[in-house]
Amino acid sequence: MSVRQGANSTADRWARSARALKKEDRRYGERLAELAKMHTSEAFAGCDDALEAVVFSVLVEILKRQEALERQAGGHVDP
Repeated sequence: MSVRQGANSTADRWARSARALKKEDRRYGERLAELAKMHTSEAFAGCDDALEAVVFSVLVEILKRQEALERQAGGHVDP
C-alpha cells in the first residue's frame, strides 16, 4: 500500500471511529478525519509512513487555525 493509500485508509478509519464517540465529541472526531486528508497529497512525498503523513496534515491545519485566531485576537505570531 502506498503512503497516500495508507493515509486515506487511516483517515477513513478515523471517520468510522468518530461515529463511536459520544455525541458531543463526534464532531471533533469527524473534523480530525477531514483534516487528515487535507495535506496528505503533499505530505506523502516527504513521509515514508502513512500515519506520519496524516498527523503532519492535521498539525499543519491546527497551526494555521491557531495562527488565525491569534491574529484575530491581536496577538503576535512568529512563523
